[in-house]
Amino acid sequence: MAEQYSLADVLARMYENQLAIEAALMELVLLEEQRGSSEACGNARGALEKMGEIAGHIKQGIARLGGAAGSSEY
Repeated sequence: MAEQYSLADVLARMYENQLAIEAALMELVLLEEQRGSSEACGNARGALEKMGEIAGHIKQGIARLGGAAGSSEY
C-alpha cells in the first residue's frame, strides 16, 4: 500500500518545488536580460512575483499545521 503523506509533508514538498521553479525561472530571466529581451523578462518577472506570493502562502500553511519534519528551514 502506498505511504500516506500528511498535509504538512505535502505542503513542504510543494514549497520546495515552488522555490526550485522560481530559481530556474530567475536563471532564465537573467540569461535573457543579457540578450536584451526586456518584454519577455518583464513578463517573467511578473510571474516570479506571483510565485513568491504563492510560496509565502504555502509557507504560512506549513507553519499553521505545525510544520513537517525538518521544517525549521521554512
